Parts: sequence; structure tokens; C-alpha cells
Amino acid sequence: MGKVKPGPLARRPDNSAFKQQRLPAWSPMLTANTVLPFFYFMALICMLLGVWLLLTVQSTEELKLDYTEAGTCNLCFEKRKNVSNAAQPCICTAVFNIKKAFKGDVFFYYGLINFHQNLRRYMDSRDDAQMVGRKNNLKSPSSYCMPFDKDKNGVPIAPCGAVANSIFNDSFTLSYMASSGSVHVPLLRKGISWYTDKNIKYRNPSTENMTLPQVFASDYYAGTAPPLYWQKPVYDLDPLDKNNNGFINDDLIVWMREAAFPNFKKLYGVLHRANKPFVNGLPAGNYSVEISYDFPVQYFRGRKEVVLTTLTWFGGQNHFLPIAYLVTSCLIQLIAILLTVLWFKFGKNGQNMEE
Repeated sequence: MGKVKPGPLARRPDNSAFKQQRLPAWSPMLTANTVLPFFYFMALICMLLGVWLLLTVQSTEELKLDYTEAGTCNLCFEKRKNVSNAAQPCICTAVFNIKKAFKGDVFFYYGLINFHQNLRRYMDSRDDAQMVGRKNNLKSPSSYCMPFDKDKNGVPIAPCGAVANSIFNDSFTLSYMASSGSVHVPLLRKGISWYTDKNIKYRNPSTENMTLPQVFASDYYAGTAPPLYWQKPVYDLDPLDKNNNGFINDDLIVWMREAAFPNFKKLYGVLHRANKPFVNGLPAGNYSVEISYDFPVQYFRGRKEVVLTTLTWFGGQNHFLPIAYLVTSCLIQLIAILLTVLWFKFGKNGQNMEE
């Protein structure tokens, strides 16, 4: 006998609550009595957060000094226009005044304007395997570093790439003009990088079979050359501290963490509050900063600045988040008022918008 063809009801789902979609469900009833209080409550919360963060930001002190052509730095600015003068030292001085004392920890930053560290090709121009201390990459840098992988004699560069090659190399000496004379402002230059960068992401090559005095000797990076625009080899970035050289140098690590925007600042040092008159911070008065003017900015139409600032738990003087909260609060408040007016006009007496 042939197969019996199924009837039209053979493919009907089982008569169960799940397959027939009869499971119990709950959906909120959005009414004016529930929606309007929620809008007003959210507007109040955003406003309180915005005011709180704004007061926190305003409690910080910040001073910015554009020294590109300030004081005697205009002579160095003109001098750096000529590439042939790149290796010649140029020292300049800029003077500024602090009207209100900076209390607590004071952070010294250098800033660059119109320097695009966020370009993809620039960010890729590095060898992370080399920076973590792998000897094979020390002698044979990654192709991503080209054309900053070898010098004109074919010697491999350490550290290679455009990021390391363009390191900011101005140095600063800050002085306080006290009534008794000029007082040097001490800055802590170590410990300014992230812990994970200093101890994990950046490491010097293995020091096996080498005694401690040899660790940062010139033969430590034997067979390599410094980047093209560097005035010092990587093993001699900090002559005063042999444990702050090589790939674990704090200034190098700070620079290698690229900025997201063309205008940025990077930490240079922290005020050492051990002796008077800097125990409580920076006192009000006149200051001068002596600058070793080495980093040229004419080629990308940039500017250079130093930034002195205090910090709170929220960070530095950044107004974006508090203003964003206040703007959001205003928008929610306007929407809530609009909905309230519509409710009074069309819905309070049980009428519909269509009526």
C-alpha cells in the first residue's frame, strides 16, 4: 500500500502554552504619572552631578605657558628653522607668575599643539617585540619600522620606528624667584610612567652572564644605532641614573604611549615636596623656566607649552564631563516640560491627541 498523505492539520503546532504563545507576560503601562516624574528625576540627578563635578574641577589650579617664542626662546625658534643647526644646543628662558599658590602635589607637563600622534601609519611605526627586550628584534627590527629601521650604514636602530624617532627632547629647569634669590624647584623625574608599561610592556634585553656595572654599558646595545634624530643612544638617556636607561626610561615610555588628539600634554615631572618653601606646594610669586630648546615645531606648524597643574580624584582641569551632564540635564528638563504641557492640553481630561 502507498503512504497516506498527511492532512492539512498535520503540521499544526501542539496545543501547548509555549507553542501557541499563551505564556503569561507583563508589559509596563507608560502613563504621564509614571513617565513625567522619571524625566524630572533624571534631570535633577544630571544637574547635581554636573554641578558637583564642575565645583571639583574648579578647585584645581592650572597654568599654561606657551614658550614657542616666549622670552628669549624666539632666538631658538628661528635657529631651529635651519636643519643644519639641529645638533647645536640652544638654551632659552621664559618667565611667568603664579598669582595663587598651588597647594598639594603639583604636576609638570610639556604640551604639543597640532602634533598628530594618532595617524595610523605613525602609530604602527614601532616594534613592540623589540621594546619588550627580544634580541632577535633588536638586531632585525620589524618591517613596520621602515624607513626608521636602519641607519644610512645599514645598522639596525634601537628603538626603531617613527614614534621613537620623534621623541620630545626639550628639557626644563624650573626656578622660584624668592626674596632671598633664585631657588631651584625640585622635580621627581622617575615613576611618571604607568606601572604596567614600566614593568611589563617595556623591558631591556636579557642581562644574563653580565655583571651589574655592565648592564647599561655601551656594549649593552652593541650592534645597534640610535634613532636618526636622537642626540643620545638609548643606553645613555639618563646619565645620572643608570637604572633609568634603555627601553625602561620613563621619558621614552611616556612618549611611546600615543595621544588620541593633536593637542596633548605628557607628564614631565612631579614636584618634590621635601624641603621649604615647597612642602605645601608651589608658593605664589615669580618663576622662570630654563629650556633646552631642541624639539622643532616649524615643520608641522605646531606650538610648545609647559603646564603646571594640581589634580583631584577627578583628574585635572577638564570641563567636558561636567558640562556634558549640565547640557543633558537641560535637554531632559525641556523634554519633561514639553511632555507636561502636552499632557495638560490633550491627555489630562481623558482626551486623545487624535481627538
